[in-house]
Amino acid sequence: MSDSATGQVSERAMANAIRALAMDAVEAAGSGHPGMPMGMADVATVLFTRYLKFDPAAPDWPDRDRFVLSAGHGSMLLYALLHLTGHADMTMDEIGNFRRLGSRTAGHPEHGHAAGVEATTGPLGQGFANAVGMALAERVLNARFGGLVDHRTYVVAGDGCLMEGISHEAASLAGHLRLDRLTVLFDDNGVSIDGPTSLAQSDDTIKRFEAYGWAAERVDGHDNAAVAAALDRARASDRPSLLACRTTIGFGAPNKQGAAAAHGAALGADEVAAARVELDWPHEPFVVPDDIRAAWRAAGARGGAARRAWEDALAACDGDLREEFLDRLAGDVSETVRAAVAAHVEALIAEPRTVATRKASELALEVLTRALPRMIGGSADLTGSNNTRAKAMKDIAAGDYGGSYVRYGVREHAMAAAMNGMALHGGAIPYGGTFLVFTDYCRPSIRLAALMGLRVIFVATHDSIGLGEDGPTHQPVEHLASLRAIPNLNVFRPADAVETAECWELALAARATPSVIALTRQSVPQARTGAADGNLCARGAYVLREADGERRATVLASGSEVAVAVAARDILQAEGVGTRVVSMPSWELFAAQDDAYRASAIDRGTAIVAVEAASTFGWAAMVGDAGGAVGMAGFGASAPHKALYNHFGVTAEAVAAAVRERL
Repeated sequence: MSDSATGQVSERAMANAIRALAMDAVEAAGSGHPGMPMGMADVATVLFTRYLKFDPAAPDWPDRDRFVLSAGHGSMLLYALLHLTGHADMTMDEIGNFRRLGSRTAGHPEHGHAAGVEATTGPLGQGFANAVGMALAERVLNARFGGLVDHRTYVVAGDGCLMEGISHEAASLAGHLRLDRLTVLFDDNGVSIDGPTSLAQSDDTIKRFEAYGWAAERVDGHDNAAVAAALDRARASDRPSLLACRTTIGFGAPNKQGAAAAHGAALGADEVAAARVELDWPHEPFVVPDDIRAAWRAAGARGGAARRAWEDALAACDGDLREEFLDRLAGDVSETVRAAVAAHVEALIAEPRTVATRKASELALEVLTRALPRMIGGSADLTGSNNTRAKAMKDIAAGDYGGSYVRYGVREHAMAAAMNGMALHGGAIPYGGTFLVFTDYCRPSIRLAALMGLRVIFVATHDSIGLGEDGPTHQPVEHLASLRAIPNLNVFRPADAVETAECWELALAARATPSVIALTRQSVPQARTGAADGNLCARGAYVLREADGERRATVLASGSEVAVAVAARDILQAEGVGTRVVSMPSWELFAAQDDAYRASAIDRGTAIVAVEAASTFGWAAMVGDAGGAVGMAGFGASAPHKALYNHFGVTAEAVAAAVRERL
């Protein structure tokens, strides 16, 4: 297993340790994907032993290189690398417990389960787009902090990642922004689940990436010198780089290598035994010889000196700059945001505004982006519609990364995933806008943000039939219910300018939960005109208008329909029916309150009706079996928004009638 001339452990022997651990873990689990780790072991060995800047003794070192396994099904490649290089929490027991309940070694890598897992990956193409966000965050922070932020982002991606539409969007964006610190190692093995990739693909990946503005080349993925030379060229390039590494899937398994059979199933005992012979690996399962382990541990220790030098540089830099840098990395911004929002709300109470909540969001961002320079905003080519760009914000552009606003273009998929990457990188709080109906294009990334527990804010304007004449293709109906179904996601639908500011405060304070803020195109009156003790939206729902006289009805509403609920209250109160209005900007925060508070807000002894210009799905849990909901039963139509509300019966009169039916 050593080079006979030098006595040194060969890189092929080190790569074979990855292969052995991969096939042993998959075999023990009875399921998994051994083919990609076995095929990419040589490329990964070159990267981790010669190039990647990391330190297992300090896995969260801010200036480490980022390594993203976009082809997350090949998770044993990453787990083997983490174990071999000496990450303390990736023990051999964890390798042996691959895919078992409670282990750090899930079937696909999960961020937070083990140090060194930079992103949760598996949905193909997501890790690729996350890496674009990481590389962008690195350049933005480098523009502000210089050498304190000076690292690279590497991605291992497969054919599936590059077929998925999200990778096309993300690659185009990365090329446009000339993110030269980004290198993608494409596992070009020519095999997918169905068989050879030629069954479904005939485009030229190299030419495609060159057209995006990347440096792209082909390389033999089993020729370490060729891989190293290609990595040297990538590091010298002024563009992002794609290295199409021609590999053999399942390398070393004599009867299954190069075929789809090596992709997604255990090799089987006979094939594992044959592979041990083929790879000259006579060791028992989960055994790595001391000399090979020592060589890997030496590779892992290689970054310690660089990390200590960086810490010295941080300690020696200008005190104000150092404090700003550390503040950017800190997670808790609640006090800063609370003070900024409190002052903004005070101004709104003094001078109420009748504006669309998308405009109210812009007003809040004018205040918040000044208070929090780490906020990086953007829009998927809807800046003027989403109102996501504060006046003082400067655009980020190729070669000029000193701004804080990204022009994502019509790339909702890539925008959402890149924002996840920025949040994973650290030092940035990303937010980005599109229409609520197009959160369908963002949904996989929103779900992964929730799964990873990332503070990412999705601004979703034009949130109902209230957008009007653009018609049902642009009018969201089922989207609020769909988003509310995602665990660990806060969906905010504020009613006015005050609630909008409060929802922004809550979204920014939620360190481990992403948020969707759904905002109107049409103007709404300011429902909150009196001073309040703290952020009323923080409890998810609150009594906005109390009944005059005996309380006999409760009307629940969110967003623009709070004004409808207030108008319905006026009708009912004139008839002698005491009616309470409860504004519900966040179902999730309301559900988190104790039973006593929820009972105090929604009086079950009254007739209860909800109103929302969307699907009524889910409201039954709020109104109870005897309650009712006024909303949309189908898609919208093209007409002015007032005509649509009347046509579909989302009106104060309809709400009052629904209450009367239940009195």
